[in-house]
Amino acid sequence: MTSLVKTAFLGLFFLCFLNCTFAQKRLAVEPRFKVIGFYTGKEDQAHISFLHEATKWFPAMAKKYNFRFDTTSNWGNLNDAFLRNYQVVIFLDTRPEDPAQRAAFERYMKNGGGWMGFHFSAFALNNSAVPANWDWYHNEFLGSGQYGSNTWRPTSAILKVEDKTHPVMQGLPATFKAQPNEWYRWENDLTKNPNIKILASIDPVSFPLGTGPKPNEIWHSGYYPVVWTNKNYKMVYFNMGHNDIDYEHHTNKDLSHTFGNPVEDQLILNTLLWLGTTRVINATN
Repeated sequence: MTSLVKTAFLGLFFLCFLNCTFAQKRLAVEPRFKVIGFYTGKEDQAHISFLHEATKWFPAMAKKYNFRFDTTSNWGNLNDAFLRNYQVVIFLDTRPEDPAQRAAFERYMKNGGGWMGFHFSAFALNNSAVPANWDWYHNEFLGSGQYGSNTWRPTSAILKVEDKTHPVMQGLPATFKAQPNEWYRWENDLTKNPNIKILASIDPVSFPLGTGPKPNEIWHSGYYPVVWTNKNYKMVYFNMGHNDIDYEHHTNKDLSHTFGNPVEDQLILNTLLWLGTTRVINATN
């Protein structure tokens, strides 16, 4: 082999080595999936406190588990072109109000997109600032209908896993203590909806739940789903997302946190990884 041929051969080998190395590095940093968190962050310090936590916790998980997490407070981004870049959408505190945004989100979900919603994102109540004027979202998608009532103050509860076989419940104990939260009751009975799979509910050992001062803010009995999915969509709703705040002394200081509970954190992480890596086709398609 002549020196010229040797040189050419070594050159080709070096180029191949560089290309392979570049490809390996690209594969190493390419995110497994992409997540976009929508938020408003303007009402209720308890929800804003949760939002501040979430926008620190999710990026930390993204770095650790190799997915991309972005946020936006511009609900105008809830459109077909923008959503095409993401496998999972999170509603961190509110819902869209514009009809075009709502239609885009419905299309996204019916085409197999993933969604995670927290606490107030499911709230709707006629004659309030958030009226029950989105039938598909509240009655078909979430299945819950309007808000019914809530506990007060934000209080920890023992949660019971209702479906140990579901991927988001893998590795969780049968019961666990959740972080303090304002727990919601809903208009519709989710147990009567064949499309809804309840994943966690309040364990009766939690009663009485809440401290009042109003008697109706303390629950003494009943069945209350707090985490569920709709079998026709790739989605999970969490009732959690309302921290306890020092309103009484007008300091607005955080008195509790949503993240930092190992079991609850694992539940949220399991859900996000399931949403980002599993494709579920809507049965209506």
